[in-house]
Amino acid sequence: MDVEVTSGVLAALHSHAIHSHAIASGAEECCGLLLGHVLPEGGERIETAVPTANVAPDRRRHFEVDPRALLAAHKAARGGGPQVLGYYHSHPEGPAAPSVTDQEHSTGDCRIWAIIAHGTVAFWRDTGNGFSALAPNVVA
Repeated sequence: MDVEVTSGVLAALHSHAIHSHAIASGAEECCGLLLGHVLPEGGERIETAVPTANVAPDRRRHFEVDPRALLAAHKAARGGGPQVLGYYHSHPEGPAAPSVTDQEHSTGDCRIWAIIAHGTVAFWRDTGNGFSALAPNVVA
């Protein structure tokens, strides 16, 4: 399944990661939601990246999207808004690839994960059998 990402989303991911890291001195993971639509011809288009609070007990090594933000996004989608296509988070000290912790906490829900590290954003799909790298098409 193809994935499209708007150029604005890429800019927002970098901006949120940089801003969050500046506030947290680069030590805590930031996170948020990837919202968009399933395309009629198949595939998905990520149109918005929404920052959320990281409510994990140890934000230096883990992320957990604020459940209130996740529920609000699902409610908005039921009302015709963009769907939750996935999540993003940063790795302040690791690569832009799923960590052992990410793999342990994956749910196999086929959501898209964007991982931000050292100025790079990489996209992955949580397949249920691990993560599969994605090469999204960047669109205007």
